[in-house]
Amino acid sequence: MEYSEDHIALAAEYAIGTLDADERAQVETMMSVDSEFTAIVRAWEYRLGVLNQMVGSIEPSSEVWERIKTAVGWTGQPREPLVMPEPPPIPPATQISEAVASLESSMSAPPPIAPEEMEALVREHPVPPPIDVAESDMLVRMPPRAEITDSDNVVALTRRTRSYRNIAVAMTAIAAALLALIGMQVMSPQLVPGLGGKPRTQVVEVRPTPSPTPLAPSPVPSAQYVALLQGSAGGPAFILTVDTATRNFTVRKLGAPPIDASRNYELWLISDKLQNRPRSLGVIGASEFTSRALLAGYDADVINTATYAVTVEQSGGSPDGAPHSQPVFVGRLIETVPATPAPAPTRTR
Repeated sequence: MEYSEDHIALAAEYAIGTLDADERAQVETMMSVDSEFTAIVRAWEYRLGVLNQMVGSIEPSSEVWERIKTAVGWTGQPREPLVMPEPPPIPPATQISEAVASLESSMSAPPPIAPEEMEALVREHPVPPPIDVAESDMLVRMPPRAEITDSDNVVALTRRTRSYRNIAVAMTAIAAALLALIGMQVMSPQLVPGLGGKPRTQVVEVRPTPSPTPLAPSPVPSAQYVALLQGSAGGPAFILTVDTATRNFTVRKLGAPPIDASRNYELWLISDKLQNRPRSLGVIGASEFTSRALLAGYDADVINTATYAVTVEQSGGSPDGAPHSQPVFVGRLIETVPATPAPAPTRTR
């Protein structure tokens, strides 16, 4: 739907708040039935909303309040309660009966009219001739012409002039707000972070590309081994993960039962290539994960084929490097991620 300049001006005045009560009711009625007109009003509110953000609230002075009190006639003293006047006394029944009788006598039928008087009335007031049907339809269809006076033109021109004046005031306020924002950006750009400051220039030094050099071979991806350390009751107590490239291992505590503070779990490596003499890998289980690099002194064959056991030792682990209790959890490594050869290095020219 196309809207005239009056509709657009009416939406702008509604957003500014310069309409009277009747005009605001008219705009709100149009907004309830016309979504496009509602969008125009919302657009004006969005454009003029910056004016409300730049103006702070001001408390009226005491002189203004006194003028308002004087205008409305407020004295500050409580008013006396309204007293309803007492109804007049009801007349006695005899008076009511007499009034009803006199009213009935005045409403009696009039005396009959003589034939001579009736003929005289007919001669004095003749019956008009009947109206033709075509003429009656024309009279019904043709409404009376309304005269257009100069006062109507003056009222319409006055209203349009006021609308243009209000729009001009709004545009002037918007321009002033934009000028203020631009001035703040120039003088104090840090106060307006959304607009940004001066552009920065970065100097990049361009160096010649060096001649290609042979690429170093990529390290071979290591294999990953995992062992589930379980007890006689079943269920994993610890998970042991070993990286064959770095010889590092990580132990994660799962279902191992807690023990008192005077004892610790300790991990052991047992292999027939080491005369079945257990080698301590340190205390485990103090936290959820324990990572160490104590396998660096062992061959890969020893690491992969050994048996890993957990015993309960005194606080801090075995003092002499030998277990002092029977293993409670035992497991062997299983290869989970095999080692893959690295791709051949490529040289770019």
